[in-house]
Order: sequence, then structure tokens, then C-alpha cells
Amino acid sequence: MVTNTGHDDTEHADELAAPLDLLLTSSAIGIGRRMLPNTSWNRLAVELARRPRLVGERVSALGSELVDIARGRSDRAPAKADKRFADPAWQGNPLLKRSMQTYLAAGDTVETLLTDAQLDWRDDEWMRFVVDNLLEGLSPSNNPLLNPLGWKALIDTGGRSAVRGLRHFVTDMATAPRIPAMVETDAFTLGENVAATPGSVVLRTEVFELIQYRPQTAQVHAVPLLMVPPVINKYYVMDIAPGRSMIEYFLQQGQQVFAISWRNPTAAQRDWGFDTYGQAILDALSAVERITGSEHTHLQASCSGGILAAMTAAHLTEIGQDHRLAGLTLMVTVLDQSHAGFAAAAIDEETAKMAIALSARKGYLDGRALAEVFAWLRPTDLVWRYWVNNYLQGRAPAAFDVLFWNADTTRMAAALHRDMVMLGVHNSLTVPNSVSMLGTPVDLSRLTVDSYVVAGLTDHISPWQACYRSARLLGSKDLRFVLSTSGHIAALVNPPGNPKAAYRIGPADNADPGAWVEAAPQQKGSWWSDFAGWLADRSGPLVDAPATLGTAELPPLQPAPGTYVLAH
Repeated sequence: MVTNTGHDDTEHADELAAPLDLLLTSSAIGIGRRMLPNTSWNRLAVELARRPRLVGERVSALGSELVDIARGRSDRAPAKADKRFADPAWQGNPLLKRSMQTYLAAGDTVETLLTDAQLDWRDDEWMRFVVDNLLEGLSPSNNPLLNPLGWKALIDTGGRSAVRGLRHFVTDMATAPRIPAMVETDAFTLGENVAATPGSVVLRTEVFELIQYRPQTAQVHAVPLLMVPPVINKYYVMDIAPGRSMIEYFLQQGQQVFAISWRNPTAAQRDWGFDTYGQAILDALSAVERITGSEHTHLQASCSGGILAAMTAAHLTEIGQDHRLAGLTLMVTVLDQSHAGFAAAAIDEETAKMAIALSARKGYLDGRALAEVFAWLRPTDLVWRYWVNNYLQGRAPAAFDVLFWNADTTRMAAALHRDMVMLGVHNSLTVPNSVSMLGTPVDLSRLTVDSYVVAGLTDHISPWQACYRSARLLGSKDLRFVLSTSGHIAALVNPPGNPKAAYRIGPADNADPGAWVEAAPQQKGSWWSDFAGWLADRSGPLVDAPATLGTAELPPLQPAPGTYVLAH
């Protein structure tokens, strides 16, 4: 088995494997409804009608270019980063070249007209989603009669590629998510080549398993680290593979590492909401304290897990127990969802209520539906790239561990889905005391614990500007904001040694994210190294590593990665 672990593929995985926690409405009601005409379409038509001369100029310019294309006089060419037309036949064959140039010219005109309309941010985000999907779908590279890669595969395999492609298509369309497969389901084995760091489950509750990892140094820091994963997708993106595992790296730095592995809920767990998951974090925190004997614990969380962790930290502050936290780390987490890209544009009260009703009827939101919505957010890389590979060329998708993790979807309990959707609709975390956790009001400005916030510069799920605004909601006096050059997944799977990695770092002390990024100097390497030092400064003295995992009260139940992570 070949596992691709290169940096370019990890960056590509940002477009393919990011956990999606804000487009919960689309996942419930179906992606098709997002493509249907609505008031945003009407406002686009009105704005263009107000600019007849400009529209006429754009259409006239397109017409002139189409004449040049037909005569073979156009120099229109795809962008260097556009891999759809990389095959030499797109330039050498007159028919293919003209079809490509016509498509590119028409697409540019449509995009320009959308910009000319000067829609407000919400309508603009919505219409760009529709336009991007329509344009990407119409690309001649997706046409089996035009794409030279399909014809070459047909000739090279004596027609077998067409048979394999048809078989792949039928298999993929038979079950949700109805998109081309990005990785074969049996490409990896949990506990062997993914989620392979040695450890044991030391606590199992109805909601989660707590994994304690075996120390990898003779001495460890007295203050432990507890990792809280997202509630969509499984925890092992933090332990994706040896050499690229965040958990493995922190163990090698002398940290005592624990991780929560959420149970995959069914309809029987439909009532699990914010309070259920907040209590689960507190239960895990108590277990870590009992096992290590430490009165303080670092809490590290990502994406939707970061929302839950921040709310739980606010609860601890409200009840006077914030001393239990040695530090709060939030990775690619959006607490302030205003202007947070298409995710925010997609949420409105009416749609939210419809989505909540649909998930309540089923008892959960299916993670496969979420994966399908996410795919259509980046159709070139998430759908049409695999359309060509799997169907036109009849090839199996490459074995890449992050994509395997992405395909290993989980469900979201109906109550949590409701709570998350309404949190996004009202942007409740930006207003003190407008939402509660475990019976206490949430006011992030009252947090005093030292905080470390990580964002990705090219993250399209949790835009870094939204993460920056979110960091400024925290009342922490000692707050470090880190902006990685990577996106949603590569910002997490970012081990030292990558020559392309870099990050900016500093306090979130400027109200303008743009001004902050200009003032913060860029540093080479991975933020993991900086974070390891930040942890060490707040993790107490070094002590002898425990000889065994767990305690007599909480003995090891089974080896990592446990049982819950295996449930589908």
C-alpha cells in the first residue's frame, strides 16, 4: 500500500477533508435547494438591470472574443494553477483548444458581471456558490466526449477503463454521499497505519471514550494536555499517521496527552445538545485530574470542538473553577460568525427552522450529507477532479490518509444540530449571556485563562479573519494568535520539517485583522514548535513518566484507538 504524505497533498486535502460545522442547514435540507432561485437571484437581476450599458459592454466584449476564438486568433489560456487543462491536447487540438477558450471566456464574463452587480456580502456569497457550481460543471474537461485523458485511458486499456468507470459511478451513486469517491474505504486500518500512537482507553461513558497515550520520554510535564476533537469527523486527524501525528509530536516533547473520542450518535441519542457535550468535557477533565494528580489541565480543541470547549471554559469561569485550566487552545475555531464566508451567508431563520425540523424527525444529522454539501463548496477539487479520475479514466482514487479520515464520517445528534444552527443564526457567542452552558450564561470576555488561537491563512471553512475576531472575544490577558500559511486541515496536520511551512504570531491587539497580519512578522517552520514551548512554559516541572496508564480506579479498558472510533 502506498501512502502519500507529501506537503502538496496535505494542502490539497484542505480542499477535500476539512470538517464542516457551519453549513448544517444545507446538509439537512439538501444541496439541491441551495441551487434553486431565491431572493438573491432576484437582487442580482435587479442590480444588473440597473447597469444596462455595463452589461452591454461585457456581452459585446465576449462576442468579439468568441469571434477571435473561432478564427484561431485568441490568446486566451487557463491560469497556471488550473490543472483541468494541463494535457497538451487542450492546446494542440484545434477543437479542444476552442472549446476550452470559449468556456474560459464565458466564465470570466459571468464572474465579472457578478462583481459588477455590487451585491451585499450575503447575496454575493450565495450567488458565487451557485455560479461556481454551474461554471465548474460546464467545464469541457468534465465532458467524456472531449476530455483527452478519458480517450487515452480508453485506448491504453482496450476499453476496460470505460467498464471500470461505469462500475465506479454506479457504486458511488448507490449510497450517500452521492459524489465521486476520494479514497477507497479499505485503504487504511485504524490502529495500524492511522490512529497508530500507542495508548489505552481509560474511561468510557455513554458519550465518549477517553484515551491516555503512552509517554515517549523518561520524564513528562506535570500538567497534562486534553484534546477535544470536532463533533463532525472522528478524532484521529490529530493522530493521522506516524511522523505527522500531533499527538505523537507532543508526547515526544514530554507532554502527558489525553484525547476524547466522541461516540457516533444514533436516533437514540437525539437529545444530546450543548449541555451533554459540555458535561462530557468536564467528565474527561475530572478523569485526567484523577489519573495525573494535577490540579490544572491544558484544554486544546478544534473547530466545533473549540466552540464547545470555549463555552465549557466560560462555564468553569462562571462557577469559580477556571483555575482547573492551565491554558485554552482553539484551532481553526469560529466563535464570531459574522461575515464568515458562505457558511454565514447560508444561514437564515427560515432555513434554519426547516433544517432543525428535518434533523429532529430523523434524530440526527447524517455526516454523509455534510460531506456532500462540503464537496459542492469546492467542486473542481472535490467533485470534478474525481469525476475525471474515477469515471472518465476508470482509475481508483489514490490512497491518502487524510482523505480516508474525511470519508469516515459521523452523525450529529439532533439537539446538538439545533443548538449549533441557532448559535450561528444569532451569532450568540458575540453577545454576553445570550446563550448558556450547563445552566450558566456564557460570557467569553470573562475568561482569564491564557489562550493560544490558531488559524489558517487559506482556510475557507473557518476564515482566518473570523478566527481572529473570535480570539478578540476572549478576555484572556495573555493571548497568542497564530496564523499559519496553511488551510483548514494543513493548519492542523503541520509537523516540523516542511520547508514551505510558515506562520505569523502575536497578540490579537489590533481591531483590524489586515493591519495585524501586516505588522506580524512571518516565521519559517511549523507552529507546533512554538506551541510546544508555550505549553512547556505553563505545564509545571518535569516528573518521572508514569510506568502504567490509568489508575486502579480508572484502569486501561482496551488499546487505542478504542471502540467508538470504529462505529459507522
